[in-house]
Parts: sequence; C-alpha cells; structure tokens
Amino acid sequence: MRLPVVDGDPSAIDEQLAIDMLRTAIDGGVNYVDTAYSYHGGKSELLVGKALQEGYRAHVHLATKMPSWLIESSADMTRYFEEQLQRMQTDHVEFYLLHALNAERWHNLRDAGVIEWAHERIKEGRIAYLGFSFHDTGTVFHEIIDAYQDWTFCQIQYNFLDEQMQAGTDGLLYAASKGLGIVVMEPLRGGKLALPNPEISALWNTASTPRSAAEWALDWVWNHLEVSLLLSGMSTMEQVRQNLAAAGRSSQGMLSSSDLQLVSRVRDAYEELIRVPCTACSYCMPCPNGVNIPGMFQLLNERSMFGSWDAQRNRYVQMKEQGSSAESCIRCGLCEDKCPQHISIRDELTSVVDQLG
Repeated sequence: MRLPVVDGDPSAIDEQLAIDMLRTAIDGGVNYVDTAYSYHGGKSELLVGKALQEGYRAHVHLATKMPSWLIESSADMTRYFEEQLQRMQTDHVEFYLLHALNAERWHNLRDAGVIEWAHERIKEGRIAYLGFSFHDTGTVFHEIIDAYQDWTFCQIQYNFLDEQMQAGTDGLLYAASKGLGIVVMEPLRGGKLALPNPEISALWNTASTPRSAAEWALDWVWNHLEVSLLLSGMSTMEQVRQNLAAAGRSSQGMLSSSDLQLVSRVRDAYEELIRVPCTACSYCMPCPNGVNIPGMFQLLNERSMFGSWDAQRNRYVQMKEQGSSAESCIRCGLCEDKCPQHISIRDELTSVVDQLG
C-alpha cells in the first residue's frame, strides 16, 4: 500500500526499487506479503506478482483482498478473484480477506453468498484461509465474528493511539478468544508515529533502553500475545532494513512495566496534539471535485504535531493551484460515507480553509 512511487503519483510505482525492497525483505525473513485489488490504483498486485517471480513465491504466504465495495453477486466475486490471480501470476493465495468490512459491506457480501463462494474456492485449493479486514465500530466487529464460525483470521487497525478506535483492544481480545489469528495494520498510524516532534522525542529519550520512535510503536504491537503479525508499509530500502532489524529484536511480552508507562505518557502527549484522526487510508478518495482530503488533514495535523505553519501554507497554495485544496469542496458528503474513521470531513475541510486558505 505504501510502495515507493514516482513524482508522488500513487499509481506510478517505482518498480525496480519496489521489487528490490520486497526481495530484500523476503531474503531477510519476511514471509507474509499483503496486497489488495485497489492499492496503488490497481497496480500493487501486478508489482507483487513480478516481485515474487524467480522463486520468491515459494517463500511467502500471499494475502490479498476482495474489493468488497464492488461486489453485487457471486459472479462479481469470481471475476475479481480470477483477475487478481492473473495479476499476481499465481494459481492460489494462502490468505484471502474481505476488504475493509463495515456493517453495510458485510451485509451486502453475506447476502450475496460470499461465505458459500469462499468455501468453494477453499475446496478447490485456490484459497487456503478466509478472513476479513475491518473498519467500523466494536459492535459491528463482534457481529461479523459471531456470524461465521470458520473465520481463520482478521485484520484490524491497532497501535498505541488506537486502543479505543474501531475494533480496538476489546476486539483484539474478542477475536483471540475465538481462536482467530490477528493481523495488525497501521501500527505506525500511516507512518505518523515514526516522525515525532521534539516534545515527543524528548519523552522517548527518557527510556533506559534506546529505541527509535518507529521501533517503540512496533514493539508495543508485537508485545501483545494476541497479535499474530503486524503489517508495516515500507517506502524506502532503509525502512526495510530498519524493520528487519527491529523485528529481529522483537518478542511477545518484551516491554517492561516502565516501558509501558512511558508509552502511556507519550500517548497522552500525542492525544493533546492530533487535530484530525486521519490515517491517510484514502478510502474517501477520489473526491468528485478533486479535493485531496488526506492531504488537507495532513497539513492540519503536521501543524499541530510539528509546530510550523510555513511549510503547510506553501503546500496548501500549491494544492489550491492544482484544484485539490479544501476550497474545491462542495459539501456533498460522499467522503463521509466511506471514511472508516467516521470523521466529520466537511466540517474539518472548512477548518482547513479557515486556517490555510
């Protein structure tokens, strides 16, 4: 989802660098590769398929996701699944997820026969394990788990700032109690936790065991006995090397009580700074009027977290010239229907205009 790109275009993956990164990760011990139909404008699965040639496919468990929002019938399920396998140059996937489930998408897929469809693919040996990724309330999370007894695993957003968001800690414990494997996404909250301001850095630096901010966030997730693995979106080769090193040092139950107290202090400090709880997942995009919604919220949050308006104002001017600023919003509300964080996007965009326009 966060592969290196050319000129900031998410659909223009820097192919050779991305392939080198993936193979370096696999050579270093990574054995689970997560992609999806929609990532990088539909180009992610293609890139992963290329990267897993020359024998690399045999060394990984491959995970991709059904584009839930595009499904109306079992025929749609088959059509997209066949396209995905072709893109990835494989005849099966180890892990297949129903992507970004919320109440509406789950009910639509359930009524369209997705469980029956998946069972057929499992019998054929084309899907090994069925799961789902999730963006909704804890109540909906419980409903989905309880609706089907044979879920193998789930994927939830979880980090030290999001214990009460979406599935949260309650969902983590509930899924574990049902025997599900648990994959954690957004352990760095879209990379934001890797870039602390001086105040946060100073707090981290009080620890007796030195760690980077990114490693603190990853270790906090890995520390949970219920977590099977976490997903880290890497955009540079250096991030690959850093993640391999951090994973090599990690273990469940690795953090001491004083470590956990420090994380709590940092959490409190962050919660006082974050302006809009946007993870830049881009489910709100594309905006029919061209607004770069995640980009707008990034400007507000970076101002709040890092303390300077100058860079944000300059970027806002550039985006306004491109027609992608908050001033292009007509308050249609389509974005709010798609937002997994349930942000009041229209009101927040008005705040962006007030402060940067």
